[in-house]
Amino acid sequence: MTATDSSHPARSWERLRPLWPYLRRYRRGILLGMLALVANNLVWMTFPLVLGRAIDALTAGTTRRQLLFYAGALLSIVLLKGVFQYTMRWVLIGISRDIEFDLRNDLFRHLEKQSARFYSTWRVGDLMSRATNDLGAVRMMVGPAVMYLANSLAAFPMAIALMLYIDWRLTILVLLPVPVISLSVKHFSRLIHQRFERIQAKLSDLTAHVQENVAGVRLLRAFTQEKPQLAAFDRLNRDYIETNRGLIRVQGVFIPSLEVLLTFAFLMVLWVGGRAVLGGRITVGEFVAFTQYMFLLTWPMIALGWVVNLFERGTASLGRLNQLLTAAPEIVDRAGANPPSEVRGEIEFRHLTFSYNGVPVLEGINLHIPAGTTLAIVGPTGSGKSTLINLIGRLYEAPPGSVLVDGRPVSAHHLEGLRGAIGYVPQETFLFSETLRENIALGVPEASQEEIRRAAEIAGLADDIEGFPKNYDTLVGERGITLSGGQKQRAAIARALLRNPRILVLDDALSSVDTYTEEKILRRLTQVMRERTTILISHRVSTVRHADQIVVLKDGRIVERGTHEDLLARGGYYTDLYQKQLLEEELERA
Repeated sequence: MTATDSSHPARSWERLRPLWPYLRRYRRGILLGMLALVANNLVWMTFPLVLGRAIDALTAGTTRRQLLFYAGALLSIVLLKGVFQYTMRWVLIGISRDIEFDLRNDLFRHLEKQSARFYSTWRVGDLMSRATNDLGAVRMMVGPAVMYLANSLAAFPMAIALMLYIDWRLTILVLLPVPVISLSVKHFSRLIHQRFERIQAKLSDLTAHVQENVAGVRLLRAFTQEKPQLAAFDRLNRDYIETNRGLIRVQGVFIPSLEVLLTFAFLMVLWVGGRAVLGGRITVGEFVAFTQYMFLLTWPMIALGWVVNLFERGTASLGRLNQLLTAAPEIVDRAGANPPSEVRGEIEFRHLTFSYNGVPVLEGINLHIPAGTTLAIVGPTGSGKSTLINLIGRLYEAPPGSVLVDGRPVSAHHLEGLRGAIGYVPQETFLFSETLRENIALGVPEASQEEIRRAAEIAGLADDIEGFPKNYDTLVGERGITLSGGQKQRAAIARALLRNPRILVLDDALSSVDTYTEEKILRRLTQVMRERTTILISHRVSTVRHADQIVVLKDGRIVERGTHEDLLARGGYYTDLYQKQLLEEELERA
């Protein structure tokens, strides 16, 4: 945001637009909090007047009864102020926590709706920074900043009116620094906003670096990259600290400047007011009351610097959050999409051409997969195999009418029903930091222990689990770190099978197991695969040889198709792959 944007009042309020729905949601509570705030100020504004009357009474000579009356009145004011102040803080600060809670839930819900393309654009560390640090800054703006700003706006007119009532000349002296203070606030608020935006951007870079290094720590150690990564972290950390120091320098000038202006006004009042008391224009009690009102205004004026700081931090963070919240999900249910229904599993690709950021990945794909049959896809790395199957579940959006399920375009299906009918085992297996039971039952929380055990048995994982100390209650650690690559893949297969999907997709799902284990798993899967449409992607001929149909993808095009025997007879890519793997097996046996 430019300096002009930041300083223009209308645009400043415009930055708060994303908060209006949340503020409206809690409007009754906010109204109650504001009423308590106004009542708190009304009660507290009577304190200097009563104190001034008490001092004048003491000066003129007072009775014990009058003294007790004034003492009781002052004590009552303090107690009543405490009640209203507690209510004000409890309600308004509590609402800021509620808004933070709602914002965090809405942000997470919004992120869950985003497509795979979105996550290829945004860094995880950046998203984490916005979902934590930026949300905290917004809460501080909605809570303490708004509360103290409203408190200042309520206290100022009340105090100024009572000060005018006591002596208008002294009041003018107090108001002399106000234009200078306003200009200072405007200038410093722009600087704070700009610097805090840079701070949050630096923090996102730092968080992303830490996240990537923690996630890839084993790779870094394997390539002895600890020192270069430490140097990179040190550089990012220094940039973050230096950017913070820039903000600290601004704040270090801002608040002391306000204090100097207020002190100057107080000295003038002390000089002129003292002469007025000596001249008999006002009483000692009135002068004490006037100075008390000045002290009551001092904290709001000092707090104004803090409020501006919180407000500019909050609006900068709200802008960063709004970037995420306004990023419309690329893949949603289309108008008129059919509600969830039974999917048979027939799949067809019609003249499919698909590109990533303008780069063609698939071209002219025509393929029909009857329900209940098995299709195998082979081909070199980067030929578009995974992309092809990702289009079935609309993880990426295919051109209209180019991908069909049960004779209808995938966009005509309800997303929940379509994806619920697909059991997908991706190349990169992801397990959550939960138990094996919870990881296998992902998406089927009501699954019985027997169903979980049966799925693990088909996937060839049951024997391994029985050897763990806590069996199915074994914690797998972050990303399944306590399991081997083969065990993670088999857990993912069990997870997909437990859903009892009509379409089963295995994307190189047996690459981390040996050929002996692979053969056992495939034998167990044979019965399962007969009952549903199955798509196998593999670099091993042994995995795909029994498929009803095999296609070879190369450079995004289908270059061969047929059964295992048909493809061997053609002497193309598939034959070369088969002979190469046959030779490798013979060498291993030798």
